[in-house]
Amino acid sequence: MPFSVPPPRTPLDGGPAGWYEDQLGWATVAGPPVRLVTGLRFDVLELPASAGRGVLRRVGPATGPVALLGRRMRLLVAAGSAEELPGLLDWLEWGGISLDLAALGAGGRMAAPLPPGRGGSGTPGGAVWLRAPAPGREVESSLPALRSAPWGGAAAPCLVRLVAAAAAECHRVRLLSARTGGPAAQQLSPQRFASS
Repeated sequence: MPFSVPPPRTPLDGGPAGWYEDQLGWATVAGPPVRLVTGLRFDVLELPASAGRGVLRRVGPATGPVALLGRRMRLLVAAGSAEELPGLLDWLEWGGISLDLAALGAGGRMAAPLPPGRGGSGTPGGAVWLRAPAPGREVESSLPALRSAPWGGAAAPCLVRLVAAAAAECHRVRLLSARTGGPAAQQLSPQRFASS
């Protein structure tokens, strides 16, 4: 009886966690789904996807990597930005106004989208990249930061511009939802509004 040799296996590349760790140098937490650790190499601004689409139209490609998970959009920003968000919103005169805008910083976790170029779509309903990080170059230098050139000049995009657009779009979405009786309408009654 002849022996048959099985075909060679493709080398294990560590899966999605390996791609993030090896190609980008980002820390991960194993498990289904793999999670990216925030606060080390990047922070995340999280907002409703409908508001996020408005931000992408306003700011253009100056946002850096962008992920989508269900009805939430996640914009990657420079590490330390989560700590700056409350003060920045106050400075932009959005303080005291409830916006569906959150930040993940030190100690946070973000579901890792399937790395770009991988076959399949990952977990149904799982996170996906709208604008993926590019391996082989310093991703962090392209993330919106407070210390960048004003209003998205020659250096990295400006966090102030991104947060201003995000706050205005989140507020717009809440006002439209109140007008149409959407799910956010129940949360609006005790809330003060800003004009935008």
